[in-house]
Amino acid sequence: MACTEEFYNGCRCSSNGERQPNAILYNILSQKENHSNYHNYSVSQRNCHCEVRRSVCLKTPVLTCQVASDVLVRTVSFMKNLPSFQQLPGKDQLSLLQSGWTPLFILGLAQEGVSFEVTDSPAPSMLKRILLNGQREESDRAHPTLAGVQRLKSCLNKFWSLDLSPKEYAYLKGAMLFNPDVPGLRSSLFIDSLQQEAQRALREILVPLHPEDRGRFARILLTASSLKTIPSALITELFFRPVIGQADLLELLAEMLLAK
Repeated sequence: MACTEEFYNGCRCSSNGERQPNAILYNILSQKENHSNYHNYSVSQRNCHCEVRRSVCLKTPVLTCQVASDVLVRTVSFMKNLPSFQQLPGKDQLSLLQSGWTPLFILGLAQEGVSFEVTDSPAPSMLKRILLNGQREESDRAHPTLAGVQRLKSCLNKFWSLDLSPKEYAYLKGAMLFNPDVPGLRSSLFIDSLQQEAQRALREILVPLHPEDRGRFARILLTASSLKTIPSALITELFFRPVIGQADLLELLAEMLLAK
């Protein structure tokens, strides 16, 4: 049965009704009425069969997480090795890292041709749900959904269809990294000039590479704008949560950035 409403309006797919007996059993065993509504919502979300809320995980987590970790390390190294980035105040570097690591990581996946498959997330056992009742840390975390993964794959497919050269990827990463609209920047004017410089360099190399494709620059920027639809939480939970556990990924990235 198809899901007839968006996520925020609630799901009406048949799987929720099929899971209802488990929710009732849980309520009987836990006898904590104040948590029952939250629990029922969490369990039904993880077991929902509609694309909007269907929880998924990597089909080959060991291999894919290793590849993703390598891409992430190279992403941070790209930032550190830019002399213009090193000229920025430390606070601005961290702000750009926070806002830019996700799109740059996705560009890294695209550049290196990383493909992956997902499968349905295993539902927690009844015993685990009972033992963890009241401990919401895991449930509060946004689990990757099939819809989110499909958006990510759509972005990757768009970049693969463009068949960007290494130089095109490099200048596009620079244009994405140096975002003057990030709140709280101390050197926003300088960062704006760096973004314009990266975009200008990208436009200039397109002339000898694709002399007859005058619309390529606009298509590249339009495709890059789709990266904004991919939340950092999706990337973190899908590729890195199995590796880092409860650690804060942004703090780990900051340590990597500031390490000598």
